[in-house]
Amino acid sequence: MRIAQLAPLFEAVPPKTYGGTERVVSYITEELVAAGHDVTLFASGDSLTSAKLEPACKRAIRLDPTVRDPLAAHHLMIETVASRADEFDVIHCHLDYWPFPTLTRQATPFVTTLHGRLDLPELQPVFDRFSEVPLVSISDAQRRPLPQANFVRTVPHGLPEHLLRPTGARPDYLAFLGRICPEKRPDLAIKIARAAGMRLKIAAKVDRVDEDYFQDAIRPLLDDGQVEFIGEITEEQKPAFLSGAHALLLPIDWPEPFGLVMIEAMACGTPVIAFNRGSVPEVLADGLTGFIVEDVAGAIAAVDKLGDLSRGTVRATFEANFTARRMAADYVSVYRSLSRAQWKGLRVVG
Repeated sequence: MRIAQLAPLFEAVPPKTYGGTERVVSYITEELVAAGHDVTLFASGDSLTSAKLEPACKRAIRLDPTVRDPLAAHHLMIETVASRADEFDVIHCHLDYWPFPTLTRQATPFVTTLHGRLDLPELQPVFDRFSEVPLVSISDAQRRPLPQANFVRTVPHGLPEHLLRPTGARPDYLAFLGRICPEKRPDLAIKIARAAGMRLKIAAKVDRVDEDYFQDAIRPLLDDGQVEFIGEITEEQKPAFLSGAHALLLPIDWPEPFGLVMIEAMACGTPVIAFNRGSVPEVLADGLTGFIVEDVAGAIAAVDKLGDLSRGTVRATFEANFTARRMAADYVSVYRSLSRAQWKGLRVVG
């Protein structure tokens, strides 16, 4: 198949450090190329891919201080793809609802994977208006706030099977990985680790919008030597970081759409202790790959039970359920279901 992939331009594909959506786009793209498909990736110019790269900006917007309006490059990319739509059998978008007005007015089928939270009230009229646009959710929990939307499938994220592996390190701390922000609750991860009597290592980025939160709520908690803030880490650093942890802590305070860090930990054989929010029950097997808890007290109690889990079983569960090859195969099934004849009947013309 001739497939166009449209990635966000905030990070490169794959990202140099943090970046969940762009990382998943990279995994999908590389697996599709490996399977023999003709893939064109529309992304930032510093992206690395075995597909045909069509740069929509010179470099990742987050790393380019000269960019003041990040929307301009995105909308230009969408228009470029629309003007070339007949070159593709299907267009796969990862840009939320931004392409809907443009891409519904051309004949090539397109599908959008929604990567973010969908429980915001301002989204309701958008999905009311574009109720026939085919959508993919990354968990069943993610789609619940939008029952009127045209979800054609849930496709859980996956990682390349050999990207992250256990290192055999002897675990001696708890880990927090991802992003410093109020909804991820790194403050609770610190509270859990202290109450459990364990060191905590935090590998996370701080976006500009969350800098005040970091300075006011998190930095004051880093003074006693029990908590180590590492900052952002690369893909190459993750196996050692995660393998060295007794568990990854995910005390989230929001409806997590998927939580890529959970399967990154599982790939390294590392259990996850996560709050029961959003997608968590779909990703974790309670008592097998980690523990699903309701609150801080439950998380502290779960730390004492980590010895009951097999790290080999954690890794095997990842291999059975969360590989990039499985994810790409799921998407090919979606692409094939969107024939031109079916799509023309679904077009929104306004």
